[in-house]
Amino acid sequence: MHGDMFEFNKRKPTREMARSHYMDLGGLRYHFLDEGAGDPVVMLHGNPTSSFYYRNLALALKDTCRVIVPDHIGCGLSDKPDDKHYEYRLKRRVQDLTTLLEHLDIHDRITLIVHDWGGMIGMTYATRFPERIKRLVVLNTAAFHLPASKPLPRSLRICRHAIIGAFLIRGLNAFCRAAAFLGCQESRMSRQVRQGYLAPYDSWRNRIAVHRFVQDIPLIPKDPSYALVTEVQQGLHRLRKIPMLICWGEKDFVFDRHFLREWTRYFPEAELHRFPRAGHYVLEDAGGEVIPLIIDFFDRHGVIEE
Repeated sequence: MHGDMFEFNKRKPTREMARSHYMDLGGLRYHFLDEGAGDPVVMLHGNPTSSFYYRNLALALKDTCRVIVPDHIGCGLSDKPDDKHYEYRLKRRVQDLTTLLEHLDIHDRITLIVHDWGGMIGMTYATRFPERIKRLVVLNTAAFHLPASKPLPRSLRICRHAIIGAFLIRGLNAFCRAAAFLGCQESRMSRQVRQGYLAPYDSWRNRIAVHRFVQDIPLIPKDPSYALVTEVQQGLHRLRKIPMLICWGEKDFVFDRHFLREWTRYFPEAELHRFPRAGHYVLEDAGGEVIPLIIDFFDRHGVIEE
């Protein structure tokens, strides 16, 4: 896979031009990339992706920044424990990220790049430690409750069900396959790239996080992560002075115009670039345009080391 940070074959992933590391997280192996030097740029993926989503962006930045790209537990090359050994909740995800950055002695000048569930995880960290954040890059994600004007898609409601969702997501791998098909709208993924997205989630056991992420979407106050999302939403004002770049695929099947409207409402001064033909995987559909915009944004706001 020329120019990509990862290369996957059918049986197991191998890494090209990457520096993989593992941290012990209470007996679990927590995988992350740590590449380059300079200001730290932390890239947080969503569901059902992995650090593979950021492969081209990481390669583009590694010569001028220190690029940190974790695989959330249950994702990518990290361990995929059962429910007895890991709590698949937003609170734990944020705790994992905090532990990783403490482990790496990263406490300031952080640029966060977030996508999908990575937005909720990263923005929780950012609202707790706004003084540590230098820049924010937002890619089709959320940091607030489901907009009032946006009902949760029926497909996601079905997937939240303990039995039906498990059959579809963990049994048939329908969620990963649908995301790989629908995530790109401007041009279809090549077979090789699609395999890169699907490879970590090749069995019932290895798809547990995919299902748990969907189940953890908070819709009503009694949902376990609802209070934490409320806390983050109410704390977004702490980030308004931090430069923000929003790159948005407008053909996203979930994070659509309703979510974008919320971002612009909370951050009216953010730099916004819309991609009318791009889908949820905006870095796949429009990476040739998005990556130069991110590099330019960094350069103008002084993140890249001179």
